Amino acid sequence: MTSKEVLEYAKKNDVRQLDLRFTDLPGLQQHLSYPITQLDEDSFEEGFGIDGSSIRGWAAINESDMLLIPDPETAIIDPFTEVRTLVMLADVIDPITRQHYDRDPRWIAKKAEMYLQNSGLADIAYFGAEPEFFIFDNISFDQNQHSGYYYIDAEEGRWNSGRKRDNLGYRPRYKEGYFPVPPTDHYQDLRAEMVETMIRCGLKIECHHHEVATGGQCEIDQKFDTLVKSADNVMLYKYIIRNVAYQYGKTVTFMPKPIFGDNGSGMHVHQSLWKNGAPLFAGDGYAGLSQMALWYLGGLLHHARALSAIIAPTTNSYKRLVPGYEAPVNLAYSRRNRSAACRIPMYSASPKSKRVEFRPPDPSANPYLAFAAQMMAGLDGIINKIEPGEPLDKDIYDLSPEDLKSVPSMPGSLGEALNCLEDDHDFLLKGDVFTDELLETFILYKQKAEVDAVRLRPHPYEFALYYDI
Repeated sequence: MTSKEVLEYAKKNDVRQLDLRFTDLPGLQQHLSYPITQLDEDSFEEGFGIDGSSIRGWAAINESDMLLIPDPETAIIDPFTEVRTLVMLADVIDPITRQHYDRDPRWIAKKAEMYLQNSGLADIAYFGAEPEFFIFDNISFDQNQHSGYYYIDAEEGRWNSGRKRDNLGYRPRYKEGYFPVPPTDHYQDLRAEMVETMIRCGLKIECHHHEVATGGQCEIDQKFDTLVKSADNVMLYKYIIRNVAYQYGKTVTFMPKPIFGDNGSGMHVHQSLWKNGAPLFAGDGYAGLSQMALWYLGGLLHHARALSAIIAPTTNSYKRLVPGYEAPVNLAYSRRNRSAACRIPMYSASPKSKRVEFRPPDPSANPYLAFAAQMMAGLDGIINKIEPGEPLDKDIYDLSPEDLKSVPSMPGSLGEALNCLEDDHDFLLKGDVFTDELLETFILYKQKAEVDAVRLRPHPYEFALYYDI
C-alpha cells in the first residue's frame, strides 16, 4: 500500500491505534503505539520521535534522538489486540542528518540488496528460512548470587510418561517426533491456528509439522521472498507464533537448545540469486548447479566460521552445534545429505527451484543481519571465484576421525565465533553494508553481555561434577 492507501485502509477498518515496530541489534522486536489520529500523510516523511538510548546496541544517551519512518508496504491489522490496531514496520532515521541509522538491522539488509543490484551479478536474492521452535506449558528460571536453575515442562514431553495422574500417554520418544500423527503430535490444531493467523496477515505458508524432538518441537515453513521481505516475514512469524501459543496458555521459545539430550532448533536458510527474472543457480555442474552457485557455496563455506557469530549468535547456539550430534558443524556441501553444512535440495528438476541451503543458522539470529551476512559471503565467493572443494556425499557422522581431520568445522563457542568474525569481516564491509563501527559494537555487546556473563556464573552441572572434588 501507499501512504494514502494506508490512511484509507485504517479509516475503512475503524482502526483506533497505530503500532510502529523496529528491531534491535540482537534481534528482538520493539514497538511504540499512538492513537491513530497521530497518523497523517506527513507522518510518512516526518516520522515519529523516539529515545534510542535504551535500545540494545544502539546510540549513547547523548545521541539518542531518533525518528521512526513508517513503511506503508508493511501495514497489517494486528490479529491479537482488543483495540483495532494498525501495525507498520518503521525505518530508523537520524533526525539531524536525515540519513538512515547505521545500527538499524533492517537498513543493513536494505543496503545488502542495493549492493547486490549495484554489483551487476544479480538483481534479486531470494531467501527462505525454516525457523524451528518449542511449545512448552511452563518455564521457570532464575540466576542469582547463590542459586541458578531452569525448569521446563511440556505436556507432550516424554519425561511425563511416568506421571501417575491425568496421564493419557501418546508422547513422542526422544528424537522420534518427526512426525507421527495426533494424538502423539499434540499440536496439530495449535499449529493450524498459527498458520491461519499467518495467512490472514499476508504470509505465504507452505506446510507445517512436528519436528524431531519431544516436548513440542515444531516447524512452519514459509514461501521464499526477497531478502528484506523474508527478514520482515520472520519477525512477523515469530510474533504470531508466540501470541497464538500465549492465547492457548502455552509458551514458545526460539532458543536453539532448551532440552538436553534431544534435538535443538535450527533455522535452515534456502537462498538463490536471480537476474532479469531468470534463476542464476541452475546449470550443468554438480547437483544441477551453475558455476556461480558453486562459487556462492564456496563463499559461504570459506566465511562460515566468521558468519557463525551472526547466524548462531548465542552461547546456547553452541549447545546445538556440537560435533557428532544432529547439527551440521562440518563445513562441507552435498546434494540431499543433511549432515553437510550446505545442502542442495533435489526435490525438483525445475531451474526455478535450484537453490542452496545453509544449515548451521538457528532462530536466535537477527534475520536482517543473518540474511545480509550470508549473501555477502556468497557474493564474495562469486567475485573471488572461491571453489567449494569436492562434495561430501557420505554421511559425515560415519566418517573416521582421520577423514574428519580434512573437513573444517564451525566454532565450538560464541567466544570463538566472535574471534573469527573479528579476524574475517572485510567481505561484510563491501558497499558499506556492514560497518566497522557496527561490527565492533556487535562483538563488544555479545562478549560482555553474553559470553562473559555466562562464563562468570557457576553452572548447575558443575556442582554434580566438582562439589566433592
